[in-house]
Amino acid sequence: MAFISPTHGRLSLEQVVDDILRYIAEDTGFQYKLIVGSDSQSRDGTCFVTAVIVHRVGKGARYYYTKMYDRKITSLRQRIFYETSLSLEMADRLAQCLSRRGEDNLKVEIHLDVGTHGETKELVKDIIGMVMGSGFDAKIKPYASGASKVADRYTK
Repeated sequence: MAFISPTHGRLSLEQVVDDILRYIAEDTGFQYKLIVGSDSQSRDGTCFVTAVIVHRVGKGARYYYTKMYDRKITSLRQRIFYETSLSLEMADRLAQCLSRRGEDNLKVEIHLDVGTHGETKELVKDIIGMVMGSGFDAKIKPYASGASKVADRYTK
């Protein structure tokens, strides 16, 4: 699986983790959040984007994303559950990669493209349960910038 970094171009997951750890080591005086979020857009087919963000709280962030296309999925419920499963898979792979390097202190937070208003309000409880049951923290709109801002930008 290849990632795109606006800063470094095409990277593997291992290279993404290397870059995240370098970014954190540059300034250890800050708190860091590691965020995974996915979004999708349906047209002729469905474009899914999963973003990995390392947020230097109070001072910017760096992000990486991967994009894939699938058949057109018209069911919003199905798309949201698939986006969530993509985020969970990525968060798990990221956590495993960090753990292999002895970086168990960096917890991964999953940003979900659902909120208490709008079309997805009936899905919030199920989606949050799915993420928390997998051992990750979940954020929904308007606190889910990983999905609603970063990943969304590349689905267009």
